[in-house]
Amino acid sequence: MDVSIIIESLPPLLNAVLMTIFLAVISIIIALVLGFFTSLERISKIKILSKIASIYVSVFRGTPLLVQIFVIYYGLPQVNIEMDPIPSGILALSLNAGAYLSESFRAAILSIDKGQMEASVSLGMTYSQALRRIILPQSLRVAIPTLSNTFIVLIKDTSLVSVITVTELLQMSSLLIAKTFEPLTIYLMAAVLYWILIAFFTALLDKVEKRASQHVTL
Repeated sequence: MDVSIIIESLPPLLNAVLMTIFLAVISIIIALVLGFFTSLERISKIKILSKIASIYVSVFRGTPLLVQIFVIYYGLPQVNIEMDPIPSGILALSLNAGAYLSESFRAAILSIDKGQMEASVSLGMTYSQALRRIILPQSLRVAIPTLSNTFIVLIKDTSLVSVITVTELLQMSSLLIAKTFEPLTIYLMAAVLYWILIAFFTALLDKVEKRASQHVTL
């Protein structure tokens, strides 16, 4: 393994790590909002909203993320909707993660005892007030472990947007391999950087989860 290649390749790979983090963070923020409101629609008594949300979740959980990326980037231009690679990648990642997060939110909300909603309403709260003040704070704590797992998976899924020329970690690795003809060295470096990145966020999210659980016990 050539040390000089490692030294020369590290700076561009680190820059690509920043793009990977950017894609993951922006996508998870959008996915959290999308997943949260989709979960509310899934449990809504308004049938049309529940049906639309169910179809969205079914489509994006039932098809490969790679296919979704291709449809958004290569397919939508045929109906006069064109986006650059980065927005296309973020949209695909967000829609995919949002579908999974909606199920996490929905399961967390439904895990809260129905008696709490009934008690809140009996005290004079409206349904929306009880949901916002009583049910959602508890359900969010329940959902934190699955939300954390989704974010970790999303970091790895950012590698798929390399197929539409977004220069994240995997795409940069491919470009460096074409220049150095050292696939083993470059891919091992990329693997180590992915591992470090995921280990860091895993430790960070574990702390968030522990802090949330402490508030529950208190």
